[in-house]
Amino acid sequence: MARPIWTGAISFGLLNIPVQLMPAERRVDLQLHLLDSRDHHRIRYERVNADTGEEVPWKDVVKAYEYQKGSFVVLEEEDIAKAAPESKESVDIESFVELGRIAPRYFEKPYYLVPAKKAEKGYVLLRDTLARSGKAGLARVVIRTREYLALVLPEGEALMLLLLRFHQELIAADEYRFPAQGGRGFRIAPREREMAEQLVESMTVEWQPEKHRDEFRERLHKVVQARVRQKGSRRKVTAEAPGERLPDDTSTNVVDFMALLKKSLAENKRTPARSRRAAPPRRRRRG
Repeated sequence: MARPIWTGAISFGLLNIPVQLMPAERRVDLQLHLLDSRDHHRIRYERVNADTGEEVPWKDVVKAYEYQKGSFVVLEEEDIAKAAPESKESVDIESFVELGRIAPRYFEKPYYLVPAKKAEKGYVLLRDTLARSGKAGLARVVIRTREYLALVLPEGEALMLLLLRFHQELIAADEYRFPAQGGRGFRIAPREREMAEQLVESMTVEWQPEKHRDEFRERLHKVVQARVRQKGSRRKVTAEAPGERLPDDTSTNVVDFMALLKKSLAENKRTPARSRRAAPPRRRRRG
């Protein structure tokens, strides 16, 4: 079973529903490796100085932004930390929207919100309310170190968290040329429109996603299996995996998230999520 991305809560108004954020997609691509055809050793990617051709150790690698062609400004870790969102484990619903009003181009990635034990009542209340109303919760959520816009919506017995693209991430349609609506200037006859509509109607089926499979992957998998079973094939080679060389100055950082969901009972209102500021996340080093 998949491990939770984080354990936190859905919060809106004064309601707080403990949940686990679980993956809702599975990558099924065949992983292909690159080998040197001369000796069948794996090809390793290295950090190389574009000018000298020498490998660069991790301790000398910095992040920079190219503000004009060939000109960069170097960013320190504290610069990035200042811009990082408040680290917390909560889905803060800020408002509710009509689900049908959101264009599919904004949808990015799905997750499941699985209720914690003894949190089922609030979970069912929110899920069924959204299902009856046809609305979705518009929320902010931090996953690892990035803040996302997201929808909380019902899917059968589940609540799903659907990450959204921000508007500035999308390319406006007016950057391209499209035929005008109504087909002006193309002399489409009424009979042509009628026949096109009849064709669409005759090909209309119920949406059954389980019927649609990645046929390319399945065919490629059969080719791979045939190669593996083929005795004496020159295409079967043995390649030694290069040692995982981690530089001495490299460490694995784990960010501790805390759900900051304190309610201002004295004022009988919840402090808006976007105005709260938390202390910088503590980092611990794995041994």
